[in-house]
Amino acid sequence: MKSIYQLDFKVRDYECDLQGIVNNANYQHFYEHTRHEFLIENGISFAKMHNEGIDFVVARVEMAFKTPLKSGDSFRCELDLTQQGVKYTFHQRILRLPDMKVCNTGKFDCVVLDHGKLCQNEELNAFVKSISERKQ
Repeated sequence: MKSIYQLDFKVRDYECDLQGIVNNANYQHFYEHTRHEFLIENGISFAKMHNEGIDFVVARVEMAFKTPLKSGDSFRCELDLTQQGVKYTFHQRILRLPDMKVCNTGKFDCVVLDHGKLCQNEELNAFVKSISERKQ
């Protein structure tokens, strides 16, 4: 996976379960926070879009658990973004620091709803196109 954005984290005690490893649900939180920061840093605001009746939502999630994270571990969440029709796909992974061991991989298909109706979004289309051009 070619990464276009990355964000570093540290596991907090309360994110772990009885087994002493990060609870599976928290990986979705790490991924979501990374997606949001990526979009905000690129001038795309979920709040502004929502206030205009436009919602960018997750439609499908796939995750694979590879190596567990434990309390105190530092890790990096990376992402790439592609588009196919109305579907925007975030390809993401979590790497433990400093050894860069893959802990989790995720694929998040997102769509845009304009007042509840599935649609294309010109702002997001232009943004994804600019990313594709930068990768070449």
